[in-house]
This record gives sequence, C-alpha cells and structure tokens, in this order.
Amino acid sequence: MSVVLRMKKFGTKKKPYFRIVAITKSKKRDGEPVEELGHYDPKKVTDKVKINKERIEYWLSAGAIPSSTVKSILKKQGIK
Repeated sequence: MSVVLRMKKFGTKKKPYFRIVAITKSKKRDGEPVEELGHYDPKKVTDKVKINKERIEYWLSAGAIPSSTVKSILKKQGIK
C-alpha cells in the first residue's frame, strides 16, 4: 500500500477549499482518504492552513510521499 499526502478539493466554483489527506496512491483525488491531516483555504487572508503536525510527521516517517503542493505548504509551516 503506497500512501501519499495530497489535497482533496471541496467548495464551489471560484471558492475552493482543500483538505490535506493521507490517501492510497491508486485512489482518485476526491476518493476515501486513510486520514485527514488538515485543511487549506486559499481565499482566506489569515490562517490559511491548519495542520496536525504530529500526524503529518508520522506519515512522513512511515514513508508517505507528499505531492509538490503539499510539500511547499509543509515547508512554509516548518515541516520537512
């Protein structure tokens, strides 16, 4: 089972909202995740990102691969 950290899209047209999830690589973008780890709201001015650092660090140590977008979000939050 290959797990990746990526974003799951919610919201409406022109009002996107994303959840950061741990999901099996073969699942679709909006498929059933293994675990939800946080959320990202690109339209919000402050507090755009809320994440569970302990669980993200756990998944990274377990071998989960973050997508390029999630990797840049984690880098801005101070997580490798």
